[in-house]
Amino acid sequence: MKKLVDKKYYTVKELADIMKISRIAVFKKVQNKQIKAEKVGKTYIILKDEAEKFIDNDLSERLKMEIERGVSQVIKEYGETLRLLGRE
Repeated sequence: MKKLVDKKYYTVKELADIMKISRIAVFKKVQNKQIKAEKVGKTYIILKDEAEKFIDNDLSERLKMEIERGVSQVIKEYGETLRLLGRE
């Protein structure tokens, strides 16, 4: 993932490129007010602070999902061993 360059604002396309997601995904988040943006002409701009919040939140959600998958896999593979260790 790219880092934010020192800009005051980003377009939907720029934020999508940074996050490696589609423009449509970012646009839907703007439409659903999950990302605050201002319309300038035909383009939406997202202030740097708002872009940083979105990136931090998105990474947190991805990390949570990855951790949950890992825990589920460990329990699936080693559940009985963990139960036996818990008795000791």
